[in-house]
Amino acid sequence: MKRTALSILFAFSILILNAQQTVGLFTNTPESLDGYTLFAPAQNTTTYLINNCGEVVHSWISLYRPGLSVYLLEDGNLLRTGSTQGMNSTGLVQILDWDSNVLWEYSVNDTHGRQHHDVEFLPNGNILLIVNDEYTQANVEAAGGSTANAIIDAEQIVEIQPDLINGGGTVVWEWKAWDHLIQDTDPAKPNYGLVADHPERIDINFLPGITNPDWLHFNAVDYNATLDQIVISCPRFNEIWIIDHSTTTAEAASSSGGLSGKGGDLLYRWGNPQAYGQGTASDQQLFFQHNPNWIPDGYPDAGKIIIYNNRPGELVGQNYSAVNIIQPPIDGSGTYIYDGGAYQPALPDWTYTANPPVSFYSRIISGAERLKNGNTIICEGTGGRFFEVDPAGNTVWEYVSPVDQTGAVAQGAIPDRRNVFRASRYAPDYPGLAGRDLTPQGYIESGSTFSCTLYPVEVCAANININNMITSDTTIVAGVSLSAVSVVQSPSVVTYHAGECIMLNAGFEVVIGADFEASIQGCDQ
Repeated sequence: MKRTALSILFAFSILILNAQQTVGLFTNTPESLDGYTLFAPAQNTTTYLINNCGEVVHSWISLYRPGLSVYLLEDGNLLRTGSTQGMNSTGLVQILDWDSNVLWEYSVNDTHGRQHHDVEFLPNGNILLIVNDEYTQANVEAAGGSTANAIIDAEQIVEIQPDLINGGGTVVWEWKAWDHLIQDTDPAKPNYGLVADHPERIDINFLPGITNPDWLHFNAVDYNATLDQIVISCPRFNEIWIIDHSTTTAEAASSSGGLSGKGGDLLYRWGNPQAYGQGTASDQQLFFQHNPNWIPDGYPDAGKIIIYNNRPGELVGQNYSAVNIIQPPIDGSGTYIYDGGAYQPALPDWTYTANPPVSFYSRIISGAERLKNGNTIICEGTGGRFFEVDPAGNTVWEYVSPVDQTGAVAQGAIPDRRNVFRASRYAPDYPGLAGRDLTPQGYIESGSTFSCTLYPVEVCAANININNMITSDTTIVAGVSLSAVSVVQSPSVVTYHAGECIMLNAGFEVVIGADFEASIQGCDQ
């Protein structure tokens, strides 16, 4: 049987859809990044891994609903937060093995405060947690602020070193927002100064009277190993903040130390210059945003930050969301360039909105991540809808979660409260999937009868000549000399993916995602 790569590249999936379809897979095209999507319905205790046809290939079961993030680690274990109370009340963090056995479980509730929303697994095996940091009304007033609330929650980032052998963990680093305040109302109280002159500090009076006891409401944390920096989402201020992780805990509480020399002060902030006395409402870019994360090395737009912008439609009185990518101005030493006024850039480098804009909206939760083929996977959280768009904004994959607090619904039904905090796509060569059984197990929802085609692109190594743009997963058959980045599936078949390099016997290097000459011919199977 002979198949040509061109026919695979330009073929579209044929979906026989029920006229009453409400959940599951809606779109899968060859332009989508073939892989596996991880998501944890907020009202359920099961975490799912599905292929691009919407079929379950694996699931994990916990005693707790997510609270709220989950991640597949490179060793194949699942890092998840467990909600012991309401939707935003995490309580604990867990590591589960492939078979849902709890390998490790830990809580900082008794020692530090309520952990919530997000966690971040570090290269050294430690874990960053977002934890509330409580202060009394008297504390607020002593710091030059005011509130009618008896207690307010500031925020802290706590780094845990887990003990996977004996259980438990050790707090090895902390950063507190409260250590970096500024106020310009009372010169007799601490941290007095002109807010506009200190963008590295947090204005305790930016939200007058702190009417909401959940003052800052951090909802995301991400880590950049190259810079040794942390990005935080602070939706109450409509900003993202970057801080230095290279500090000691003592330095993190000060304004000196670390690679930046600025201790725990803010290195960079973006989204709402009004928060530091610069600009007006027309300069605001972010509106209760979620999931800022650095685009990884080797990906298109590497080093930039992608952000799910929940409510930018507020500027024009409409309900719609957007996804933004920004390039913070940074020099070769990792120092952010700031010349006064509002932090740059003035506008995002790339923005996705739907057509019409109001067809894409999630007031809370949600996320977006850049994929290695240049596409972006988006989680429209309150609808449990995940979709992938190409750089031009075309939808190339779409799926709606069929799960609510009762479990999976039947096709045609509309799940109740189908919120999903985030959805992440893992390519087939992701280390955490190596050696795992990923046999499709059918759809999560009952009653779906449509058919779907997966689209790994097959190419004959001997016939790759220069000038073809290959952006999806590619299988090279026989006669290939591999570099370490490739995953050998059998002695004669290897799979490699967009953005990776592999050496061919002919002695030239193929970089997937670059332009090559001539054509790709089919391989005899």
